[in-house]
Amino acid sequence: MKRKFRVKTVPLLITILALVPLLTIFLIKRTSLTNKQPEEDLVTEETISDSLPVINTTNKMINPYTDKNVKIGKTYYDYKGEEKNQENSITVHDNTYMQNTGIDFISDQIFDVVSVQDGTVINVKEDNLLGKVVEIKHESGLISSYQSLSEISVKKGETITQGQIIGKSGTNELDKESGNHLHFEIYKDGTSVNPENYLNKEINN
Repeated sequence: MKRKFRVKTVPLLITILALVPLLTIFLIKRTSLTNKQPEEDLVTEETISDSLPVINTTNKMINPYTDKNVKIGKTYYDYKGEEKNQENSITVHDNTYMQNTGIDFISDQIFDVVSVQDGTVINVKEDNLLGKVVEIKHESGLISSYQSLSEISVKKGETITQGQIIGKSGTNELDKESGNHLHFEIYKDGTSVNPENYLNKEINN
């Protein structure tokens, strides 16, 4: 009589049932790892921008004085300007007519003259016609010139901060009729430009 072998199905079933939870946990973890966002992706553009230093490349040029009583006397001679304004931009000296290359700021009282921007003093001199003169070179490449000063408070080579007092207004031989004043000029690439296009405006460095 042949002996029949019977497969023990009960232990096998128990083993399979025991493996199901383990297989389920494995699949869940694998799915979680697959869908996990890389750490570098968690850094947003906003986070990156917040970490970058903010560099200011512009700054506003201020008036070369602080006294509210100071007014404009003569203006810059604009070849394209109106005839009336051009007439107010002419200086007469020894019967010679000259176009004004800056602005004359006038007042009945002597007033403090300040630097329009940070910079370095590149020239300090006394001229027979212009009076005492200070020239400052700024980071923007512009050069500001302060003429007709009665006093000078800075030295050549000195580093100047915006608003720092560099001298006081006065008189000179070239503009005697203006009385107490500051003759102010701005130079760009060696050529005088209209200060009204720069004063109280943002200047790129």
